[in-house]
Amino acid sequence: MPKTPEAPAPIRRSAARDRLLATASRLFYSEGIRSVGVDRVMAEADVARGTFYRHFDGKDDLVRAYLEATDQHIRDSVAAAAREIPTPAGLLTAIAHGIGDEICGPGFRGCPFINAAAEYPDPTNVIHQAVLHHRAWFREVLVDSFRQLGATDPERSADSLIALRDGTMIAGYLGDPRTASTVLTHATTALITAC
Repeated sequence: MPKTPEAPAPIRRSAARDRLLATASRLFYSEGIRSVGVDRVMAEADVARGTFYRHFDGKDDLVRAYLEATDQHIRDSVAAAAREIPTPAGLLTAIAHGIGDEICGPGFRGCPFINAAAEYPDPTNVIHQAVLHHRAWFREVLVDSFRQLGATDPERSADSLIALRDGTMIAGYLGDPRTASTVLTHATTALITAC
């Protein structure tokens, strides 16, 4: 099993860094990571090469930052939902609806983490490690929710929902997103009811 990545170093924030990351995020997600070079990211972000290297060690560092920013956005969304929804069943349902909304949204091109893992299959690569870090956190959120529900095997319930989520992401991209969203919501309700 791959080791958990260390905590990232403190981030030096600037408007240029924000533009680089926003541009990279848009391009990496819409066109694929390997197909987009850092020269294009710098040009579209209107940032000089020296400024790029003040903020990022290279492309892998930029990709890692893109995945970490995506991860943080999801963590913030789940934390906000948890503050508003007092029950674990409600949180699990909200997560399923959030995934459904994502796949039905404009420009959806699959899960950014699955996409990144497909492009960087080496489990020791820093980018693959960022994917695994996100998935470990997400699994723990689900395990905790199923444990609070009193599930007999909260780990298996969480793994089942992760498999459903992954399949929904692919089905939503390759097929009808509304159908995929409905199936995920139905399956999530069945998992909750089984607790």
